[in-house]
Amino acid sequence: MNERHEILKKARDRMIEDRDVHAKVLAAPFDRDKAERARLKFVELQVLIDAIERAMAGERATF
Repeated sequence: MNERHEILKKARDRMIEDRDVHAKVLAAPFDRDKAERARLKFVELQVLIDAIERAMAGERATF
């Protein structure tokens, strides 16, 4: 695995950890303000994770 792919993997892992924090807030008893913020951050992080995974696939395709 090349260095760029390893960096992308670490970035994805970090974003997954961050996303999981927001998922826990969404799974907790409902609090409108917290849930709304958590929902927005969850979606934002998931879009970022998807983009990182596409970049990882592009790196794999170059080998």
